[in-house]
Order: sequence, then C-alpha cells, then structure tokens
Amino acid sequence: MPKFKITVEYDGTEFVGWQRQKNGPSIQSSIEDAIKKITSETVNIFGAGRTDSGVHAKGQVAHFELSNKISLDNIRDGINQHLRPLPIAILDAKEVNGDFHARFSAQLRSYEYLIINRRSPLTLYKNQAWGVFKQLNINAMKKAAINFEGKHDFNGFRSIDCQAS
Repeated sequence: MPKFKITVEYDGTEFVGWQRQKNGPSIQSSIEDAIKKITSETVNIFGAGRTDSGVHAKGQVAHFELSNKISLDNIRDGINQHLRPLPIAILDAKEVNGDFHARFSAQLRSYEYLIINRRSPLTLYKNQAWGVFKQLNINAMKKAAINFEGKHDFNGFRSIDCQAS
C-alpha cells in the first residue's frame, strides 16, 4: 500500500482542532473527507501533532495510506479542490517509505507566538495574535527570554502516559 506524506496549512479559527471529534469540524476529518471524494477510500490520516481549537498551522505534516497509487499532483490538487472553501490547503504531497510516521519521524517542531502590543484593537491579526493593550516591559521580557534559548528537557511537562521519546 503506498504511503503519502502531506504538508498542510490551515487557519484553525473555526475548527475544534486537528483531531477528529464529535463536537465540531476538525482539520483531520475535513482532509479525510476530501481524500475519500478523490479516491473512494476511507482513510485515517496521522498528523505530526494535534493542534488545539483555534490554532493555525503553516506546515503541519501528516501521512496516510491508500490501496492504490495516485499521482502526487492529483493528491495535492484533488484534496485542495474538495477542501474549498475551507481555510485548509495541502502545500505538498510526497510518497514515503513504509517506515515513515508523521509523528514519530518528525525531527523538529517549531511554534510561533505573535504578540501585538498596542492600544488599538486587532483587525488583520485578530485570530492570529495575542493583543496586549497595556504597555509591556520589553527589557524584562528580553531578560526572561534568555531562559528559553538553546535546547531544553521538557519531560517534566509531559503527561504520565505520553509516548514521545
């Protein structure tokens, strides 16, 4: 069975998060529904991580298997066609070997947090940034940020049943 890796971009504002849930639309279920429309196959896609409700992604990686081979252009363009008008786009599709797993093969994860510090309300960045309307102490923030530089062991923040290594 061919296995495919896709790179996904989305605005998560109107979604319950990445993971399929009964209480609302998810990124995962939206993509799975689009794949079914182009392949007539019911698939499970596996993401490199699970974003929460309202969280966006610029390059979320996921994978899925199909029983038949399909061109990479048809995967990307076909899924995108069936995702319209949802704010989800498949940026790239690649065939990968059977050992690949979006979550466990990931070598890097990066997160970006945008803070806009001004008195005026957010318009363009309304759902993409945290608006802080009081004056921030930038010097104190720079001093605190030094503690986040470099590599760190965050094992103490994991749940007891976390499978990550």
